[in-house]
Amino acid sequence: MTAAAPGPVKRSRKWVVVVRWTALIGLGIWLALSSALFIAMSQPPEVFGAIMARTPLPFMMILPFETLWKHAREGDLDVGETAPDFRLPTLDHQGAVQLSRYRSGRPVVLVFGSYT
Repeated sequence: MTAAAPGPVKRSRKWVVVVRWTALIGLGIWLALSSALFIAMSQPPEVFGAIMARTPLPFMMILPFETLWKHAREGDLDVGETAPDFRLPTLDHQGAVQLSRYRSGRPVVLVFGSYT
């Protein structure tokens, strides 16, 4: 009696092991990059902007940018709470606006963003 050659079975097992290790290493790299991006998003805007200016575009395609952004910048205010006081320069830089000056019972709408 002759036993069947174990060559093909060992090769397929090796292939499965290589694929598993490659997937695990890829997942580890993805998790590390996602964690680094989350930490960067938690920094002040100037620091985050400097980091993002050096981030390659392909990273933005494979990392969960929007999900991380929502969690990193969600803040700790709930609906109905008083907004923290802040002071910002006016558009002409001739003065400043402070939120606490407008807390006299009239509603204040805060709009952050650009319409251009």
